[in-house]
Amino acid sequence: MTTQFHAVDHELVQAAAHVARTSCRGDNHTMAAAGRTRDGRIVTAVNAYHFTGGPCAELVLIGAAAAQGAYELDTIVAVGDRDRGVVPPCGRCRQVLLDYFPALEVIVRDGDGGGDRIRAVPVTDLLPASYVWADHQLDGG
Repeated sequence: MTTQFHAVDHELVQAAAHVARTSCRGDNHTMAAAGRTRDGRIVTAVNAYHFTGGPCAELVLIGAAAAQGAYELDTIVAVGDRDRGVVPPCGRCRQVLLDYFPALEVIVRDGDGGGDRIRAVPVTDLLPASYVWADHQLDGG
């Protein structure tokens, strides 16, 4: 892990926290995510929990952004309901985020999940020595 630190997009964290406070209700929606598009817009989403493995907020966000015509994200963050703060993406989300947006910055808690300090890191730092889906796609040209 290269442990690169980048500026934290506090407006993005606040947007996700607001959605977590106002839109996460009950056991089906416990996480919110916010992403900044390449053109500067903020897109938000919540997870859709289901015992069969419903999509995480980060994955819902990818679809919500695409539905709004945004296919490139620069930065993403997930925040838990009940004032749990910034929560790092799960393994599945890390892989999907890397596959869709290899230059993405992800806001995570600093250290071992404790405290209120946050930092932004490249998604590649969250999934070192990873499988890169794009490397195995057929070349269309």
